[in-house]
Amino acid sequence: MASALRCRWSTDLRIAVVGAGIIGACTALALARRGHAVRLIERGQPMRETSSASSKLLHGGLRYLETGHFGLVRKSLLARRAWLEQAPHLCRPLELIIPVYRGQGRPKWILGAGVRLYDWLASGSGFPESRWIPASELKSIRPDLKQEGLLGAYAYHDAQMDDLALGEWVVRQATELGVELETGREIHRLEELDEFDRIVNACGPWAMNLRSQQSGTPAYRLDWVRGSHLIIDRLCPAALFLQVPDEKRIFFVLPYQEKTLVGTTEIRQGFPDNSVVSGEEVDYLLRAINAYISPGVTRAGLVGSFSGVRPLIKSNQNPSAASREWAFERVGKVAHIYGGKWTTAQIQAEESVKWIIQ
Repeated sequence: MASALRCRWSTDLRIAVVGAGIIGACTALALARRGHAVRLIERGQPMRETSSASSKLLHGGLRYLETGHFGLVRKSLLARRAWLEQAPHLCRPLELIIPVYRGQGRPKWILGAGVRLYDWLASGSGFPESRWIPASELKSIRPDLKQEGLLGAYAYHDAQMDDLALGEWVVRQATELGVELETGREIHRLEELDEFDRIVNACGPWAMNLRSQQSGTPAYRLDWVRGSHLIIDRLCPAALFLQVPDEKRIFFVLPYQEKTLVGTTEIRQGFPDNSVVSGEEVDYLLRAINAYISPGVTRAGLVGSFSGVRPLIKSNQNPSAASREWAFERVGKVAHIYGGKWTTAQIQAEESVKWIIQ
């Protein structure tokens, strides 16, 4: 049974936003701020799909510097600051440590250049600059790090958040501004929304379902990339940014609810729905973290796991190198939103408005 939270309609255009993940919620809020009458429609409950299966980080994307996405990193760093200013009760600055080992992973000079560039792009954001931590000091911060060949570490700052709570906070801001929230309703045909002047397809991984109902070749295609995480039953004394052994990929080790969160994987799949974490992914993440810490983690030390599917714009054979940028397509009165990133959801929403109301 569909349920609706009735609020006073604004004036001007009547707009339906389909999908109450973080992109849809931010888009509905941006439209309502401009005086439009907005209904936010969700087949389940807001934020309960991909938007609450993230790595719980608001970050610029240090790893995106290697692929030359400087503009995206700059926008993300400024967006990170905006979230902390608006909802300091739901997110906080977080220092992340990048251990540097002799003859392993990226060389020290490359890592140093990367964090200094990150500092420069983050100028004006109010976050502390990066620093070098000698091996002797690092041992007291993360005593479980393996010591052989350890030179020290670079430390830099991003932010950590409660993705579910922060997303629900955005939805509350929207409904308080007059957005009508309708839950438990799945849109199967665009004709169900004929009463609206504009329709916004903010379905994230499921965006192609609505786009396929319209004629013409879609301007963009999506890759469905599964990101899985493990929850380990031990405290995390400091967050880590680590390179997967024998790969270019990175992964995070983060404090999470007085436990440790490890992720993420990047697995292409042929469908948009979230799925369970596979045994192969569990083994992959355990091997990765056990290459750096002692004592290691076994399956017996796991207390949970979760997986979410990210809708990446199809552009690269390697999903790790795919851009987290976004794109829009307007077909008739329907505006389709492709891709995006949690951190930059508010910026993306502001940019989408002109595509929606033109």
